[in-house]
Order: sequence, then structure tokens, then C-alpha cells
Amino acid sequence: MQQFFSYFIENPTALYVAVGLFSLCIGSFLNVVIFRTPRMMEQEWQQECQMLLHPEQPIIDQAKLSLSQPASTCPKCDSSIRWYQNIPVFSWLILRGKCGTCQNPISIRYPLIELLTMFCSIVVVAVFGATVQMLFGLILTWVLIALTFIDFDTQLLPDRFTLPLAALGLGINSYAIYTTASAAIWGYLIGFLCLWIVYYIFKLITGKEGMGYGDFKLLAALGAWMGPLMLPLIV
Repeated sequence: MQQFFSYFIENPTALYVAVGLFSLCIGSFLNVVIFRTPRMMEQEWQQECQMLLHPEQPIIDQAKLSLSQPASTCPKCDSSIRWYQNIPVFSWLILRGKCGTCQNPISIRYPLIELLTMFCSIVVVAVFGATVQMLFGLILTWVLIALTFIDFDTQLLPDRFTLPLAALGLGINSYAIYTTASAAIWGYLIGFLCLWIVYYIFKLITGKEGMGYGDFKLLAALGAWMGPLMLPLIV
């Protein structure tokens, strides 16, 4: 690991190129995560509801959706997307934003997410350089990009991302990667409670829920990563 960092410290241009290209691929994967995660959750909820409401009925056998299966397909004609049609950004440009089979337009959001992932990753490299903070900063950045678009599309912040993100923040800061262990714990608690209090007061006054629990958990996770002093800047 030390040799890895030493090489990129001596060759910063290589670091930017490597992270830039790799993050384009990550951006392509994030498109899959953003599109499939809500559908995977819905599939799981449907099965749970069936087991709860109609336990006597056999569970409907349907292909289980995952991040790796089935292979990526065109959302319009359902034709398989070949590997050379799935190269981040470039394939979209070469195909002029259209499916290679049915010629229906493919949303520009896909390459934009890939470019956004690359841009944000390069910013992380510029801030931290070739360090451990950079590696974990990239992970945090990628997860936040996925959560941002999932939330935008569905108003959901899945526990399968927010809870591991919080655990990772607490874990790495036990080694004082970004802040002290005690600050990470306080950041987690304060991050959760400050939004929960706002939620509870709003519900008492209006009788309505103003936000979901995912918001509490995400702010708690960010507090675990950055400590309580950074929370006002986030909120």
C-alpha cells in the first residue's frame, strides 16, 4: 500500500488519469445502482407483503433482480446492451444517444452521471492527494451520488446504503482518518437527533410527517464521517 501511494505521490498526473478513468466506470455502475435498487426493494416488499397477507399462497416465482443480474438492457425495447455499447460516455456519444437496436433515445442522464462521478472524484483527489483519506473520500462520494439520484427519483434513502455508510464512518474514525473516534460518535448521535427533533416537532404541530427516517440516518452517517462541527455546513 505504501508503494501504491508513493508512486502516485511522485506521479500526480497518473493519479488523476487513473482515478478519472476508473471513476467513469464507477459512474456507469452507479447508473445501474440508481435504476435497480428501488426496483429490488419493491420486489422484496411485494414478497414480504404476500408472505404476511397471504401466507397460504405460494410465493410468485419471478426472476430475482440484483445489481449484476440480469444483464443491462435497453429500457425501451429490452434488447441486451453489448459491452462495446456500454463504454462510459463514449458509447452514448458514438450511438448519438440512441439504442443500437431500436434507435429510441437513451436519456442523457446516464453519461451526465458518469461525468459527474468523474468530476467529483477528481475533486477528491485534488483535496486529499494520494492518501488513505482520498480512498475513503472516493467511497463516500460515490455512495452520496447514488443516494442523491435515488432520493430524487423515489424520495427514498435506502438503509442498505445509509447504515453501512454510518458504520464505515465510525470504523475508519476509530483510526482518526477524518476526525477523532469520540467526535465521530457525537457526530452520529447529533446528526440523527437534530433532524429527528425537527421531524417530531413538525409532526406535533401539523400531524404530518415532514421527512423520512432515511434523512436522519444519512445525516447521522455524515456526522460519523466528519464529526459534529461539520454538521451545520451540511444542513
